[in-house]
Amino acid sequence: MKNYYELLGITKGASNDEIKKAYRRLAHKYHPDKQGGDEKKFKEINEAYQILSDEKKRSEYDKFGRVFSGEVGGGWNGDFQGFNWDINLGGFQDASELGDVFDAFFEGLGVKPKRKIYRRGSDLEIVATITLEEAKTGKRINLDYQTHLTCSTCHGLGHDSNAGLKKCEYCGGRGEVRESRNTFFGNFAQVVSCKHCRGFGQIPNKVCGSCKGSGRSVGGRSTVLEIRPGIEEGQIIKIKGMGEAGENQSDSGDLYVRVKVLPHAKFERRGNDLYTTVTVNLVDVLLNKKIKVGTLGGGETEVKIPAGHHLTNNIRIKNEGMADGGDLVVKLDVFTPKDLSQKTKKILDELEKLMKEE
Repeated sequence: MKNYYELLGITKGASNDEIKKAYRRLAHKYHPDKQGGDEKKFKEINEAYQILSDEKKRSEYDKFGRVFSGEVGGGWNGDFQGFNWDINLGGFQDASELGDVFDAFFEGLGVKPKRKIYRRGSDLEIVATITLEEAKTGKRINLDYQTHLTCSTCHGLGHDSNAGLKKCEYCGGRGEVRESRNTFFGNFAQVVSCKHCRGFGQIPNKVCGSCKGSGRSVGGRSTVLEIRPGIEEGQIIKIKGMGEAGENQSDSGDLYVRVKVLPHAKFERRGNDLYTTVTVNLVDVLLNKKIKVGTLGGGETEVKIPAGHHLTNNIRIKNEGMADGGDLVVKLDVFTPKDLSQKTKKILDELEKLMKEE
């Protein structure tokens, strides 16, 4: 008994998209009209695809190891019999799947399939630079940039509305035409958008002189970016519909803003925590005094040096970091004077003796 899943190189739980992709890949590889192709292998993978891409047949195969709901085509044999070209599309779920199979064959023969023409405006990406302080508190930024805008003369139509439209003589007003090409199957026809009217079925009597018919022109655009508190370096904010204007009143693209946070002279961000270094003298450490620590934004707070503090450890100040739950982590840099007076040295000697006694 044939294992159709193994033939396509997929698991039993594979989705319809995975089945289709596996089939297309193997069709490229084993098609008999390609150099190094394998007609027998091609027939087997075609049979496997027709079973597994059909919900009813796949269910029967999974339960009983065979199919009862009709015969399975045996693959390509030069006269189309293997594909069962009847009203149910030879086992394919819909016409789009059949088109995918044709695309697979054309690509395998070095023929690039026709791609759809998108008139939607392109997406844009720009960089917004902020300070670490602004990243903590949040900010509203006015963005100004150049892109394609809806033509102000024709309001995006691409033509003079008062001059009217005429039916496209190339497609007869249908907006699409039938194209034919010769393939190894024979002559294959498909319906595509008319290139002359671009799928509208009508051609303007007078094209807009400002945008030359595209419905858009280059200009300046402005928008406001809302940066929320705690945003991180490299985050991307999407502003829907603020990219390039689409052609002839079609949808605009989106604007993607990548946030760049400038480095700070005193603070380093690690997640939601901020790290800083404070210089203190040895006496303050020994006496466990309170020291003043600057916070991000120009503020100041106090913290007491804990008893027995090890200089390799950090002091953590709660809720003084970047966002909720973030802390300010302080590293102490002990300052020792370069030259000590005789009086100071005497005091330190006495201190050393006392510490040894303790």
